[in-house]
Amino acid sequence: MSSTSALRGFTTDFIHRDSPASPLYDPSITQADRTAKAIHRSMTRLSRFKSTLNHLKNHKVKKTSNTNSTILPGDGEYLIEFSIGTPPFKQVAIADTGSDVTWTQCQPCDRCYQQDQPVFNSENSSTFRTLTCGSNLCESLGYSDACSGTTGTCEYQLQYGDGSTSTGVLALDTYTLGGTSIPKLVYGCSHDSQGTFEADAAGIVGLGGGPLSLVGQLGSSIAGKFSYCLLSDHSSGESSKINFGSNAIVSGPNVVSTPMVSKSPDTFYYLTLESISVDGNTSIPFKSRKPFAAVEGNIIIDSGTTLTYIPPDMYQNLEDTMKSAIKADPVPDPEGYFSLCYNIDESFTAPTITAHFAGGADLVLPWTSTFYVYENVGCLAFSSSDSDEFNIYGNMSQMDFLIGYDLENRTVSFKPTDCSQE
Repeated sequence: MSSTSALRGFTTDFIHRDSPASPLYDPSITQADRTAKAIHRSMTRLSRFKSTLNHLKNHKVKKTSNTNSTILPGDGEYLIEFSIGTPPFKQVAIADTGSDVTWTQCQPCDRCYQQDQPVFNSENSSTFRTLTCGSNLCESLGYSDACSGTTGTCEYQLQYGDGSTSTGVLALDTYTLGGTSIPKLVYGCSHDSQGTFEADAAGIVGLGGGPLSLVGQLGSSIAGKFSYCLLSDHSSGESSKINFGSNAIVSGPNVVSTPMVSKSPDTFYYLTLESISVDGNTSIPFKSRKPFAAVEGNIIIDSGTTLTYIPPDMYQNLEDTMKSAIKADPVPDPEGYFSLCYNIDESFTAPTITAHFAGGADLVLPWTSTFYVYENVGCLAFSSSDSDEFNIYGNMSQMDFLIGYDLENRTVSFKPTDCSQE
């Protein structure tokens, strides 16, 4: 975008929802409860992704729907604080690598979910402009009847995989992130949002790969680059960081890269997982009961999903291998989610898991990134996707790596990093 050509690089907080720094943090619930809720969100998110993709497959030829069928769930694990408008009006929203359109609730809120933070009033912003019917940006929504016949303004209508909806006008305004002003950013000013949205979040910041996402719009002004470094421990109230442009370059020793695979929908960041190894010895190939599923782009990388989901046969092989390697007796998961758990004490050790991605990107994961620990029980933070077609590389497996997305060169790079020092 020409309006953002002066941007170079900037960084802002990437706040885990269970961090004391998050407005979603509830000090009254236990760590076990937080874990159970995170696992439930992962399971729900996987289900919603599948439901949306099935909808997309079944409606490939329908381009006139008033709902963008590639819109995906907005229930991620991280939040971004930003300001909108002139003068700047502070908001906190869910950051979602699984959706594109950024939107926030706006006054007048005809039918909005309960929002605890003040609702943005576009009439108070001198830089607010609605988009008109027929504009290229309006047409980027991908459906033909995105216009109001009475006002000539572009209207967006989003439906998420769980049935939640957000509708309103597509507009331009100034966003400010990490002290950097981004003029004329396209976003949805919502006057009607219904569903399972969080009361402490004003909407969604879309970080997907589509043209209307935040990174898609910034484009060449950030050289197509963003990165983040996820803390393995967010209980202290420290926040992870998300970087854009020159701040997002991942370089130096120990950096490995893997190709980003172009598939539909372009919202997702598809990678190719070739195999998993345990303690550098036992190799478990990406195994699917359907041969076509083991091709390029067989897994998406998603910051909004906690667990890593792999095909059923591959997961069973991993669980069996880990069980043989760990010199302890498994215990039942007190929450009933996981099938492989152990009592965690000072003597507990587990083998290292390495994820082998195409291009020679081998990611060595310490057991603290592969076991979800709550109270004195630790459970393998991988799960069966129960599908041969949709798998997710979740955020636990990404912790303590600086992960860089380069949309121009179509690569994702990884560098082992103590994210608390970033």
